[in-house]
Amino acid sequence: VQLQASGGGLVQPGGSLRLSCAASGFRLDDYDIGWFRQAPAKEREGIFCSSRDGTTYHPNSVKGRFTVSRDSAKNTIYLQMRDLQPEDTGVYYCARAGGCHYPETDFDYWGKGTQVTVSS
Repeated sequence: VQLQASGGGLVQPGGSLRLSCAASGFRLDDYDIGWFRQAPAKEREGIFCSSRDGTTYHPNSVKGRFTVSRDSAKNTIYLQMRDLQPEDTGVYYCARAGGCHYPETDFDYWGKGTQVTVSS
């Protein structure tokens, strides 16, 4: 079982990025998938969760700016981010869970993370 996050990079404030999380060894659509962010000198935080039934969960800080989509054929989930701000800077991880309501410690497989830097 593996998750591979990619798509990070350097973007100016107001810009957009699309992160990918490619799954192998299991069927993505059988699980809820969370996206987490760890900013410099801060604890990791959950920023988006995509339930297998299509429900999504996210904090107000990303509401209206971040969306998630799944491509079952590619076994990949995407995090589309727009209007990025410097406070969105961090390492972004995707992780698998039996449910979005699970605590972070119960997300059993994690991708290695991809760096997003928002700076002018």
